[in-house]
Amino acid sequence: MEIINYFDSNNQEHWKEEIKKSDWVAGAFLYELLSENKFKNLVGETSKLLLLTDGEKLAAFCTYAERDEIEDPTLTPWVGFVYTFPEYRGGRRMGLLLDRAYELAKEDGHKAIYISTGEEGLYEKYGYTYWQDMTDWNGGTSRVYRRFVK
Repeated sequence: MEIINYFDSNNQEHWKEEIKKSDWVAGAFLYELLSENKFKNLVGETSKLLLLTDGEKLAAFCTYAERDEIEDPTLTPWVGFVYTFPEYRGGRRMGLLLDRAYELAKEDGHKAIYISTGEEGLYEKYGYTYWQDMTDWNGGTSRVYRRFVK
């Protein structure tokens, strides 16, 4: 397994088609953002799309982004669009991507990294702690987790 940044790949069309195969509405939205070149407009110019690859197959993906669905410019960076394909679930493979996002936050000099989610009991396994509920860009409530960067 290898972690690559979609935007550094010479095979973006292939990886975009792999993302399209996800059975998740946010995966379809991510595919649309990439297809219409709107990804960086939404989440920030320096944002990355991290792909956990298994040869030519996509095992999991997430974003390391300046912005996410919580509109608070004082909070950055964010992990978003977190998804593992069903055949790769159960092996804590997402932890590889979350660790890479943490390392990027450390390299970039951030004091914390954030995740906005409706999930409970998932991100705690990877060093994140529930921080507070916040309003997302759709007006809904989202649980915000953070992990301090040491």
